[in-house]
Amino acid sequence: MAKTKQFTIAVDHQPGAVARIAKTLGDAKVNILCLLGTSQGTAGTVQLIVEDARRAKKALDAARISYQETPAEQYELPNKAGSLADCLGKLAARGVNLSSIHATAAKGGKKAVVVYTAEAAAKTATATA
Repeated sequence: MAKTKQFTIAVDHQPGAVARIAKTLGDAKVNILCLLGTSQGTAGTVQLIVEDARRAKKALDAARISYQETPAEQYELPNKAGSLADCLGKLAARGVNLSSIHATAAKGGKKAVVVYTAEAAAKTATATA
C-alpha cells in the first residue's frame, strides 16, 4: 500500500478542457498515473493521480486551475481475474466505504494498480493485497 493524493478538478464540458489540465501538468514535468473524466450536461469532473503531488499543486495553482486534494491509497495487484475482487472484499470486510476508485492494467502486464479514496471515518482501515 502506498499513500498518494487524488486531485479532483471541475471543468466545463467542452473541447480542450481535459487537454488544458494535461498540458499544464506535462509542461511542469508532472507524470499523470491515472485519470478519470466524467461529464453531465455542461459540467464535468476530472479525477487524477500524479507521481509528484507537490509539483502538481504548484503547476495547477500557477495556471489558476482550482482543485480539491484528497488522500488516497494505491495498491499493486496481480493482473489476473479475481485480484480486484479479493482486494475490494478485504476493504469491505474492514468497513472501508469507497468514495472513488480507479483501476488499470496494461494488456499482458503482470501487475494492475488500484487507487481509491474512502470516507474519512474509514481512513485508518487498510487492506493487504
